[in-house]
Amino acid sequence: MEQKELKTLLEQIANGKISVENAILKFKSEPFEDLGFAKIDHHRSIRQGVAEVIYGAGKTPEQIVHIADSMLANGQKTVLITRMSDKAAELVKKFLPFQYYEIGHIGIAGEMPKPDIETNIVVATGGTSDMPIAEEAALTAEALGNKVIRLYDVGVAGIHRLLAHSEAIMTAKVIVAVAGMEGALASVIGGLADCPVIAVPTRVGYGASFSGLSALLSMLNSCASGVSVVNIDNGFGAGYLASMINRIGG
Repeated sequence: MEQKELKTLLEQIANGKISVENAILKFKSEPFEDLGFAKIDHHRSIRQGVAEVIYGAGKTPEQIVHIADSMLANGQKTVLITRMSDKAAELVKKFLPFQYYEIGHIGIAGEMPKPDIETNIVVATGGTSDMPIAEEAALTAEALGNKVIRLYDVGVAGIHRLLAHSEAIMTAKVIVAVAGMEGALASVIGGLADCPVIAVPTRVGYGASFSGLSALLSMLNSCASGVSVVNIDNGFGAGYLASMINRIGG
């Protein structure tokens, strides 16, 4: 929306010619910005509460720079970039305020916000090899203003490692359980916690794990109540959903 249109709309609200509710609807239905190779939805945060996120895989470094720059120029303070390559990160940091988190392949253009909610999201992994997906989930949640507690390498092969963090599990608002192999971690946590558990199957495992399919099916068939499952390696989806749950009633 251009300044002239915005001024007219605000004058109509002041004069009582349009209601606040209808004005909000106009903001929500504003068009996107067309860059030719991308159509940026600058009003997504008005409609959904969270601004648009850049999926970095498949995009050139130059495309990521242009998209992130446009978002920042239009008032977005934090631009989350997922599945970002080292090469793309090297280019972006030359042009924009930027932080790259290599393990999770996450980039943050602009600023990482401080947590604005007191309740915690716990992100737990079965093993160290699951950390890249777990970091994608954790950094996504942090980029959305949440506090995250990381419990890494607490899988069922040594269940005492998980039980040593009982307090964090019992006090979490939502838990993200990231595991490959047989995916048992989500069921165990689901049997301990009184909050929603988001299970993330990963590709970690030997041949019969079928690149995460074994963990996916195990998590879908969990006997623990309150366990839901996202797609294989979808740390971003888990972190985003965990943020939504964490903010219910907040």
